[in-house]
Amino acid sequence: MSPALPAWSRTFTAGPLDGLPPGAPRHAELIDGVLVTRPPRTAFHMFATRLFERSLRPPAHLAVIRSMTVALGPRLLLAAESRERDRRTRPVRYAEAGIEHYWRVECEDGQPVVHAFRLDRDAEAYVSAGVHRGRLRLDVGFDVDVDLGLEWPPA
Repeated sequence: MSPALPAWSRTFTAGPLDGLPPGAPRHAELIDGVLVTRPPRTAFHMFATRLFERSLRPPAHLAVIRSMTVALGPRLLLAAESRERDRRTRPVRYAEAGIEHYWRVECEDGQPVVHAFRLDRDAEAYVSAGVHRGRLRLDVGFDVDVDLGLEWPPA
């Protein structure tokens, strides 16, 4: 006889995720109704998150917010963590949801590198907006200028 599954290991929709039962994983994604646990955030991930929080200067009607739920549909809920999902699953899901810009930030030789993409609405897919090393300069409806020349780990 197989052991009983925990209460949180069933098919979900985005609605009840805020009230997951005790014992449910804290860092999880809902992908096609399945709760997928994420690995703990790396120190580089936290470093890059803080870099963008401090550097992005959107207009007054927008805000920089991190660690929030992104609901793409009742059974799709994604957040950046897994390298494989960042490269394959997220771009497809985000493009289908009409998200205009997608950035993948990776550590390369101790430096943040931004792989930037913009949505081609006709193709419903992302096209490259460049690979940025040293400095990220883009127009995403407002000017983005981020110094990427910071070494990781910091000295």
